[in-house]
Amino acid sequence: MSKLSDLRKSYELGELDEKVAAADPLRQFSQWFEHALASDEVHEPNAMTLATVGADGRPSTRIVLIKAFDERGIVWFTNYDSRKGRELAAHPFAALQFHWVDLERVVRIEGRVEKVSDQESDDYYRSRPLDSRLGAWASPQSEVIASRATLVANAAKMAVTHGLNPARPPYWGGYRLVPECWEFWQGRKSRLHDRLRYQRDESGSWVMERLAP
Repeated sequence: MSKLSDLRKSYELGELDEKVAAADPLRQFSQWFEHALASDEVHEPNAMTLATVGADGRPSTRIVLIKAFDERGIVWFTNYDSRKGRELAAHPFAALQFHWVDLERVVRIEGRVEKVSDQESDDYYRSRPLDSRLGAWASPQSEVIASRATLVANAAKMAVTHGLNPARPPYWGGYRLVPECWEFWQGRKSRLHDRLRYQRDESGSWVMERLAP
């Protein structure tokens, strides 16, 4: 444990100043996301942590992949009957976090969550590789299964049942988080990190504030 407590890193790659940050958080996110996509050092820049709350008030997290973003919000796709789906049905609010370690950057987004339209879910489902489309039918996500062999057998059965053009399962589709708060974190030396938060004021405009690290 003494070795673990000695682990430290000095963050020195960049800075985040109010004078150069975008006035709109979506634009700021787009700039950072494009940078992460273009960086050879960042693996899976589209991976984000999704935090939800259960009926018992306990939080849970998992990694999901961002599939779209625009002025309406951040989109990902999953099984509606999964643990996260059940939790979102009961408490339609969530938090997302991107951690681009090699860029020394974090983006946090909080807001309410809604399902995307059936058309959006259908369009994305059809764009997926066939194995992934069949996998959505084969996996009772978050449920206990006997073994991996059971999952593989389910996938083979679904391939026979649905063929080369499976329809989207009725329990599978997209969610959109509608942002109410954004926070951008840039690591700095001596743990004096830059943190900028965006929240809407009464008029609906985004207000930028600096937070202490």
